[in-house]
Amino acid sequence: MSSSTDSPIKRVAYIAVAIGLIALVSASTAKLIRSNDKEATSGNIEALWDERQETTAAEAEVEAPQQSTAPKLAIRNEELWDEIKDPIAIVPKGVPTSFADLAEDVSPAVVNIQVIVTNANRYGVPPRYRDFHGFPFESPGYGFGGESRGEGTGFVISSSGYIVTNGHVIDGASKIEVELLNGKKYDAQIVGIDEKTDIALIKVDVDAPLQTIPLGDSDQVRPGEWVVAIGNAMSLEHSVTAGIVSAKHRYLSRGSYDDYIQTDAAINPGNSGGPLINLAGEVIGINTAINPQANTIGFAVPINMAKQILPQLHATGHVKRSWLGVEIRELTQVMKEETGSDHGALVRQVLPATPALRAGIQSGDVIVTFDGQRVESHRQLPAIVSSAPMDREIAVVIIRDKEPTQIEVTLTAMEEPETQYSRRRSPLEPTPEPAATLEVYGLDAQDMTRELAEQLELDDDNGVIVTRVMLNSAAAIAGLQRGDVILEVEGGEVNSRAELNISLDEAGDGAVLLVRREHATLYIPIKRAG
Repeated sequence: MSSSTDSPIKRVAYIAVAIGLIALVSASTAKLIRSNDKEATSGNIEALWDERQETTAAEAEVEAPQQSTAPKLAIRNEELWDEIKDPIAIVPKGVPTSFADLAEDVSPAVVNIQVIVTNANRYGVPPRYRDFHGFPFESPGYGFGGESRGEGTGFVISSSGYIVTNGHVIDGASKIEVELLNGKKYDAQIVGIDEKTDIALIKVDVDAPLQTIPLGDSDQVRPGEWVVAIGNAMSLEHSVTAGIVSAKHRYLSRGSYDDYIQTDAAINPGNSGGPLINLAGEVIGINTAINPQANTIGFAVPINMAKQILPQLHATGHVKRSWLGVEIRELTQVMKEETGSDHGALVRQVLPATPALRAGIQSGDVIVTFDGQRVESHRQLPAIVSSAPMDREIAVVIIRDKEPTQIEVTLTAMEEPETQYSRRRSPLEPTPEPAATLEVYGLDAQDMTRELAEQLELDDDNGVIVTRVMLNSAAAIAGLQRGDVILEVEGGEVNSRAELNISLDEAGDGAVLLVRREHATLYIPIKRAG
């Protein structure tokens, strides 16, 4: 009985064990499948980035032959660059959400300027400003016939009607009209023009005080600060654009007093003479130029330069500058080593009968300090000298034979060339008539002096400088330009306006002129008109 009874029980036990084994095998198989799937998935991730954290020695031995034999570059940030562990973003101060309030506040002090020029030079401005945008006769269709029209911008600095603009906007104008934001129009008179800095002052007679715009401090302006330009851009009155100060102390090869603020605020023809304004509503520059081959590169005359000039224009119509009497050049690296100075202006030549000669300055000296101001480069010196006081001794430190020496110099007034605005005058007042022969050719000229030659950066004072070329005249057709220096007429030298007049008269129906234009010399044939 016992065997028959145990037999079913044993069978049940065997079945249970078998089921358990089957379950165990199934679980192991499932685990193996999941492990294989995970490895397959890991392989896909490794194609983008490596998540493997552990590698056995055996795996390393197997994989080692597959690795590149090239040396592995160990990039460690601390060896190549600095990183801030917990960087904190610098939030720009005074970030405007809108320029509308600023524009609304200052726009009544910004004016539109319209000019008319009769029998004028086609361009109406000195050659060095012809690359500047916005001067009156640049627009297509202007500059032909007996009358030329142009436009620009200005801003009111005095409630009594004094307005600042660019000299090239109004130079040669026979009529100037100023229009305010409210539509009122006034005839304006030229008070004075300073061609060296392209700054001009005009005046309108008003029956009620005008709104003005305050002048700021351009020395305190920093690259990266917000600025706003307002002007008569492309004949679109009171156009407002915004940007930042891109750089300061830009040199544009326009003259000895170049020192421009660069901005990316959009400046277009017609903006000339308008204000460049900071977020406090102050003028920090006078919009003057653009780079026509680039976008958002504009230039403005620093307002602090205008502050030095405007009182003189108001008082006398011209600017009186101090004069040292030296030709200077850049201090190159080789010259720095030879002279032992790392800054300053190298004296190339000392002109005769000048303050520099009387003080004992010599060719080869390096001027490093002038009237207590450090001279960083030769470009800085003319502005320092011109604003220095006259008729008193000024301390000048020079480097000579690698040794510093202090000398005393007494400056005199620079001899400025005569201009039609060297005194207060109405724009309608006629200019003096040129000599008969010069008038026939449609030009006028002025004797060259050493002082003028120095200002024009010429090596000598030979020739006669052209000061006026009338529209559609024989001189204009021949290609003569204001600022040209006539050296010869038909092979004969001319060194005065009188000699030029006589030589042209004796030449008959025409002549060949030898002309110096900037750094080039060329022959220009000219025929007598009529």
